[in-house]
Amino acid sequence: MEEYAAKFADLLELVATRVREMTVDRITKAIHLGGLGILAAALAFVGMAFLIYAIFGALEIPLTTAGAWAVFGTVLAVTGGILWLQRIKKTPEESEEQQ
Repeated sequence: MEEYAAKFADLLELVATRVREMTVDRITKAIHLGGLGILAAALAFVGMAFLIYAIFGALEIPLTTAGAWAVFGTVLAVTGGILWLQRIKKTPEESEEQQ
């Protein structure tokens, strides 16, 4: 009788371990990766903000504040224009299908 109790206890432990491996361990990895992703995004955002601020400050020394804003605006306008020109263009057939 004691053998059955020990075997039953081992079986319960095995089942609990497998359930934990299939549920808790997987979600733990996902939570850790999600947290690291949020941390990486925050650090990238702060790094880009400091980089822009440093470039603006470096431009401000020889060009004054107005000149630095003009260069910054020109760069953004040119970038926006390039992205606008490279957007997905619809063919005439697609335009007729939507109407």
